[in-house]
Amino acid sequence: MAEQTFVEADIWTVAQTDQGNVVLVRPKGSDLAVPIFIGQLETQAILIGMGHVDVPRPLTHDLAISLIHSLGADIGRIEINELREGTFFARIALRVGDSEMLIDSRPSDAIGIAVRAGCPVFIAESVVEEAGISVNLVTGENALSAEGEGEPSGATLSSGPAGAERIRLGAELEKAIAEEDYERAAMIRDKLKELEGGS
Repeated sequence: MAEQTFVEADIWTVAQTDQGNVVLVRPKGSDLAVPIFIGQLETQAILIGMGHVDVPRPLTHDLAISLIHSLGADIGRIEINELREGTFFARIALRVGDSEMLIDSRPSDAIGIAVRAGCPVFIAESVVEEAGISVNLVTGENALSAEGEGEPSGATLSSGPAGAERIRLGAELEKAIAEEDYERAAMIRDKLKELEGGS
């Protein structure tokens, strides 16, 4: 098997689709982004990490990072290394002294860790070639219709920034309610209503 080639990437944005939430991984300097569908809880965890939102107790990804550091290891990078039968695969590269360990992971968990740890994100060129979509389809006026090999058929992205903002505000609303900060919750709810009205 040929050795994989990886390119460094950014966790570009999170958006809503008619089939669920998607995180877009964009290779640096590329006009392509790779959409990876994720669950609602994973979406909130990623947005909390991206927004550096303080939470009263450590969430699962915070706990994982704390455990890794307590065991004397560092997070070197994450890799989205494979797309097989419509499922993405990832790895977390841990540095332990002079050696490195690769830990298999779901992409959503690896990304949740990366946005908190601030470690580099890499994606296999083969994955970008198979599943990459033009960023113009996400940022343009027209909705994205993702059809074809490696992409869920019939998925439609809402406008990227607005979709991500709705998800972020939803996560903040849940946090405010959990903390019984009802005044803040009401303000966030009003912002969500404004966004819905402007969609």
